[in-house]
Amino acid sequence: MKVSIIGGTGFVGSAICRQLLAAGHQPRLLVRPGREHRIQDPDRCEVVAGEVSDPAALERCLAGTEAVIYLIGILREFPQRGITFDGLQRVGVEDTIAAAKRQGVERFVLMSANGIRADGTPYQRSKFLAEEALKESGLRWTIFRPSVIFGDPEGRMEFCSQLKKDIIDSPVPAPLFYSGLIPRNAGGFELAPVFIDDVAAAFVLALSESRTESQTYSLCGPQRLSWKEILTTIAAAVGKTKLMLPAPAIAVKATASLFDRYAWFPISRDQIEMLMEGNVCTENDSFARLGLVPTPFGIDRLDYLNRPA
Repeated sequence: MKVSIIGGTGFVGSAICRQLLAAGHQPRLLVRPGREHRIQDPDRCEVVAGEVSDPAALERCLAGTEAVIYLIGILREFPQRGITFDGLQRVGVEDTIAAAKRQGVERFVLMSANGIRADGTPYQRSKFLAEEALKESGLRWTIFRPSVIFGDPEGRMEFCSQLKKDIIDSPVPAPLFYSGLIPRNAGGFELAPVFIDDVAAAFVLALSESRTESQTYSLCGPQRLSWKEILTTIAAAVGKTKLMLPAPAIAVKATASLFDRYAWFPISRDQIEMLMEGNVCTENDSFARLGLVPTPFGIDRLDYLNRPA
C-alpha cells in the first residue's frame, strides 16, 4: 500500500515509516524544506517537498496514494512565528481531509492525544476539533490517542530525553508539582508512558485491519506511574540519584506566564496544567482490542539516555 504521511520526519513519524517499510508498504512523506536530512530511510521513501499549509504540496503528496496518516503535533505554540495549535493541529487536518477527498484517498489515520476535550487548553481543543472534523468527513477513519511516548528518539524530541535534559541533568532539585498551598501528594499525579514501537505498530496494523475503521483507541502503557516515579526511573537509568522537592504549580505557572513566550523557557502554563491533570487511560483495553501487548516502562528500555547527545 502506498501511504502518504504528514509529519513523517518526527519522532513518531520515523518509527511509523520504519514499520511501514518492514511491512511492505510504500511511504510518501510531505517534508518541509530543510528537513530532508531527518528522513528515516531516504532511499526507500518517496518525498514531496512542502508545508502542510501549501495546498499544492498536499495535493502532490496525496495523489495516487491509498491512505494518509496525519501526525503533526506541537507541544508549544509561538504565534509570533506562525506556529499555532489551531493552524497545525486543526486547520492542517481539515486541509488534509479536503485534499484526500479531492484525490480519492478514503483511508485516514490520525494521531490525536490522550485526555483531549472541547473545554480544555488550546492544545486539547485543537486536537478535539480535528477529531470531530475527521469523524464528520465521510472518510474511513481511525484515531489514536497516545499518552506520553518514550523510546529512542534518534536525535528527535522525546519525553524521557527532554526530562533528562531539563530536570535530571539540571543542578537544581527536580520539581514535584502540587496544587494549592500545602504540598499534599507532591508529584503524585500519574502518567502511563507508552513505548514508541507499540504506537507505530498500532498505526501500521490499522491500515490492514478494517475492524479498526470508525474506532478511537487510547494508547497507554501497562503501568500508571507517578511523576515522582518516572523521574526516579529516568535518574536511575543514567546512574544518578536526584534530589526532588515539592514545587507549587501556581508559582511555576506564574513564572511561565512571564517567560513561556520564549522558546528557551522549558515549560508553558498549559503544559503544567495538562501535566497535573495526569495522563492515564480511563479505559485501558485498546492494545488488547488491537491484539497487541504494550511494553512496560523501565530502566531496561531507557538505555538510549546514556548515549551522547
